[in-house]
Amino acid sequence: MLVIFENIIPIFLLIVAGNVLRRTPVIRDEAWPGLEQLCFWFLYPALQFTTIVNADFSGLALDTMLSAIAIALALMIGLLLALWPLLKNTGIIRHSQYSSVFQTAIRWNGFMALAVAQNMFPPEGSAVVALVMAVIMVPVNIACVFIVTRFADQGASWSKVFMAMAKNPLIVSGIVAVLYRFLPIGLYPPLSMTLDLVGRAALGMGLLVIGAGLRPGDLVSANAALWIAVLMKLIAFPVLLIGVSVAFGISGPALNYLALCAAVPTAMNGYLLARQIGGDAPLYASTVTMQTILAFFTIPLVMMVVGQVASG
Repeated sequence: MLVIFENIIPIFLLIVAGNVLRRTPVIRDEAWPGLEQLCFWFLYPALQFTTIVNADFSGLALDTMLSAIAIALALMIGLLLALWPLLKNTGIIRHSQYSSVFQTAIRWNGFMALAVAQNMFPPEGSAVVALVMAVIMVPVNIACVFIVTRFADQGASWSKVFMAMAKNPLIVSGIVAVLYRFLPIGLYPPLSMTLDLVGRAALGMGLLVIGAGLRPGDLVSANAALWIAVLMKLIAFPVLLIGVSVAFGISGPALNYLALCAAVPTAMNGYLLARQIGGDAPLYASTVTMQTILAFFTIPLVMMVVGQVASG
């Protein structure tokens, strides 16, 4: 347990540093959106590409692993949809809040997962995380756009939605990296070194940006909707994915890699979707903050439990 904490502490220290820096005059407020775009459009796609291309997946049943996470995600979506009538009838969650609960329960912070994987696992662990990011990003975004649009009672152009996903640099870099692995040539060494340098910058910069986007002040208004989203993302989804993975016969390091993907908190990118289409953006922001804070404790707990399962 202590070893897991020590591997995660640097990640959260950088997140805290990002939040502190955002509150000081050292960096102007208008600079942070630019840094976020730099991470999204260049640093993380480059990191994802080189991680997948250079990975050694031998000994890992990737088809089984990806099937397990796809089924677990589908079950999670089904569970959230099934819970809505109960939540509505009991008045626990308002109609306007549900889409943000849904988003924060199924989105996951792949950037944080990559950073933790770099600290805890061998290179193939980071590659599995990067590959999972590329594979599940499309279905997660489709589900979130549908639910936010449905509950906002607004129309949405699906052609624009699919076009936006087709232009998503993380989806593109993941697909290109997978296709590149089928070529009989490796990366040109100077290019590989360049991408490696970019990847090192991506992790530190990305964590600072995550921290800068957190809003601890919103936690004073925490309500039932927030806590339901926290429980679904940080507890229910890891339990669900670990259960499905074990049922698929996945064990050892592969089970640890998938457990990390499930254990990280939600991502901030759904906030803009909530704000633009008509979801509860303030609830989304406060839920991201709470999940990120609590993940410091829940990630080690999940990894400790799955370590026992994987070794037993």
